[in-house]
Amino acid sequence: MQTSKTIKDQQRAYAQRLLAALREQLSARDVTAVLIITADGRPALDVTDSRGRMRRVFVHLSFCWFYWGDQNDERVSFLQMAGAVDRIEQAARDGWHDGEQGELSINLDHILDAHRG
Repeated sequence: MQTSKTIKDQQRAYAQRLLAALREQLSARDVTAVLIITADGRPALDVTDSRGRMRRVFVHLSFCWFYWGDQNDERVSFLQMAGAVDRIEQAARDGWHDGEQGELSINLDHILDAHRG
């Protein structure tokens, strides 16, 4: 479907713009953040914490979140950008949780497909 692909491209571009704005504000606060595209094509920010450890910050458009793990304290709404920047800066200064980064992946397309067929 051409329309569906176009919508996905627009969503990816929007997520990338949100992350670019976040990167700019984190960088202004001396938090190292690098905008990347992951192997599966998702835009993300590689953010380094106070101990030199990196976590990827992603965008979840359906829930309006920036997230960097699967725990409740590892996501924040991007609708209030200033608050999101404060929260992510504080998390990076405190240091990321120990262990592997959890993945918060809710694919609404799979849920819709299950109801269609």
